[in-house]
Amino acid sequence: MENKFLLYREQYKEFIYKSYEIKENQDSIEIKYEFEIPQLAKFEPKIIIQKKNIKFKSVNNSYVKYLAFNLGMVELISYWKCVCPKTVIVKCGYLDEYQKNWFKKLYYYGLGEYRYINNIDIAEDEMMDIIVEAKKEEIKIPDIKTNGAIIPVGGGKDSTVTLELLKKYKNDNYCLIIGSKEPSMKCAEIAGYENNKIIEVSRIIDENIKKLNNEGYLNGHTPFSAMLAFLSYLIATLTEKKYIALSNESSANESNIEGENINHQYSKSYEFEQDFNEYVKKYFSEEVKYFSMLRPINELQIAMLFSRIEQYHKIFKSCNVGSKQLPWVWCCNCPKCLFVYCILSPFLYKEKLVNIFGEDMFENKDLLNTFIELCGYGKNKPFECVGTYEEINFALSKTIIKLEKENKELPYMLKYYKENYKLVDVSNNNLLKQYNIENNLPKEFENVLQNKIKEEVC
Repeated sequence: MENKFLLYREQYKEFIYKSYEIKENQDSIEIKYEFEIPQLAKFEPKIIIQKKNIKFKSVNNSYVKYLAFNLGMVELISYWKCVCPKTVIVKCGYLDEYQKNWFKKLYYYGLGEYRYINNIDIAEDEMMDIIVEAKKEEIKIPDIKTNGAIIPVGGGKDSTVTLELLKKYKNDNYCLIIGSKEPSMKCAEIAGYENNKIIEVSRIIDENIKKLNNEGYLNGHTPFSAMLAFLSYLIATLTEKKYIALSNESSANESNIEGENINHQYSKSYEFEQDFNEYVKKYFSEEVKYFSMLRPINELQIAMLFSRIEQYHKIFKSCNVGSKQLPWVWCCNCPKCLFVYCILSPFLYKEKLVNIFGEDMFENKDLLNTFIELCGYGKNKPFECVGTYEEINFALSKTIIKLEKENKELPYMLKYYKENYKLVDVSNNNLLKQYNIENNLPKEFENVLQNKIKEEVC
């Protein structure tokens, strides 16, 4: 089998970040990028930000332009990866050596899954060279007075937990929604956010990359949450918000491949969060603080908190397969659906879970191999945003013990688990009491989270 990576890399040697343009319309702010792979294709993706609560008098000042340029450095990876040119030429903005190395690290680890599935065996320092042709310009960071938070809402259980935790600060907060996601809008509305407090963003992917993907060029997962970091920082600046409150949990730090640093959730990890904050400290205004509200806790604790907020149960969706349909549904046939089902099972099984998903996924024999992988007894952990092996085994053991105490018959998967694996000790609820001190929560928000966990576990 030919190595497409080496073949394309030899044929297409350069990727060019040619330009970016910010256009201010009556109802929106449009950022258009121009990328090119000579002899292959040009790409002109766009990001369109709904014009709500923008405080800046002009979005074309040097600092906003600088933020948009940096956002483009993340956006370009979705196009570079189709042939992986060795040289990236940046024509429209300046990067020093620290910045070049920072982005090269993001690309390398953010594309860990992509490298794995495409059999790309390459060292971090060999992945690309970044050549900057633009001259350095002085960027004046404006003085801004900030308050409140931007809360990215994806329509899943995690961001709804963040919305509820920060409910008492609602009057100062905005929700950020990327794409036309009905569950995201409904979750924001249920949390009490009116339309003028919901900032919608459209990310327009260039049709040429879709065409190349269909033709069999290299493709795979990209670090979406890194794009979200730069985008939400830009929006927080434009709306003068003090915080960007993500909903990434401690579980996002675990690798998918045992013994290797290949993590589907790399740009949700604490390592990336720290790297991004270091980047902000060096190059942006520190008036805007980036952190994850759920970083100190794990997926099991999030499931526990989510199980208590029933108003979201029929609305939330996390299935990536189902998101491609209208309306967005649970496909009930993928690792993400099965993981969410497993992690919620100690708190909502059976009737409430079946009511959410439309079926008892523990009875789906076709998903047994996925189930085994989620539990840590397969080759790899599925390349999805799923919890750790420890969390999943704890959740399943707790559900089995609960059902047996109630003299209820175990469904197919739980019966398989009981017959083939050892139940873990769930008597002391250690996982439900955990608190990861590696986090960037402001003290006030940290108190809210700690008190909520104590209230639920005790």
